[in-house]
Amino acid sequence: MYRRRKYSQRFKKWGCCLLIMVLLPYVITVFINGASFISVSSSNVDDAYVNVETETGTIQIPIEEYCIGILAKEIPPDYEIEALRAQAVLVRTDIYAKIQAAGSDTSLKETFWTQKKMQDAWGMGNYYKNYGKFKEAWESTEGQVLTYEDKLAKTPFFRLSNGSTRDGKEAVGDGYPYLKIVECPKDIESPKQIQTMTLEEMDAEVTKCDTAGYVSSVRVGKETINGEEFRSTYHLPSSCYTLQKYNGKLRITTRGIGHGIGLSQNTANEMAKEQKRYEEILEYFFEGTKLKEVSQIIQGVPANADEQK
Repeated sequence: MYRRRKYSQRFKKWGCCLLIMVLLPYVITVFINGASFISVSSSNVDDAYVNVETETGTIQIPIEEYCIGILAKEIPPDYEIEALRAQAVLVRTDIYAKIQAAGSDTSLKETFWTQKKMQDAWGMGNYYKNYGKFKEAWESTEGQVLTYEDKLAKTPFFRLSNGSTRDGKEAVGDGYPYLKIVECPKDIESPKQIQTMTLEEMDAEVTKCDTAGYVSSVRVGKETINGEEFRSTYHLPSSCYTLQKYNGKLRITTRGIGHGIGLSQNTANEMAKEQKRYEEILEYFFEGTKLKEVSQIIQGVPANADEQK
């Protein structure tokens, strides 16, 4: 009886020592950073919670759920997994750049698909398969972000180019030397490459295009406006377009889909079909950048909902 009590006490002491050893790093982290923040690491980075603005108000959800919702909204689920992985890195990089710039308490405004929206868009028959594919792309790149000179890179993307991407300096200004003109010959072969639409007759003409053929400025009447502003106002599918008077109307012919800056999702998918890995795809579109763990770039993010209360 005495021996049993003695062994029992020893086991309790060992158990207490083991528990202290396990919890000590967490206790030190909370003491240094406060209970509402944890250090970002590859094991917890995608468990962090963020504030997101929605039509019904601000909600708090895991970064993983939020970013998978962005992936579902922005890229077709039938694309190759390596293309989805490249896209996942771009989305993660962009979200953490917003957090870094505005602080961890900021409310993110990027729209995303909820799981209900995915079910409505894909149908229940395809929902589980598609969601699982996006989740795999997200988890297999866990914690990875794109950097340039040890800073989070700017990571724009679009669906389909006019045959090449745009020069970053021309499109968005200095500071992004990794956004260069990249040839995308497969994009020209897409059945969605050329689209036409008509507007009521107006006095408008393209006055300037950049090196890659995307519109920089348009004259409308006596006013000259930015090419992107014209595209947004008239809901054009692409920033590469021509204007032509035709039968009393203005005929607009567009090439590609999107703004043409950064990664062409269509070309990324074609590269994936050729067995290119997502690292190679990202290097092709963002030359000179490096993949790193976000924990090497950002020191802390909101940990979870319970810790923030």
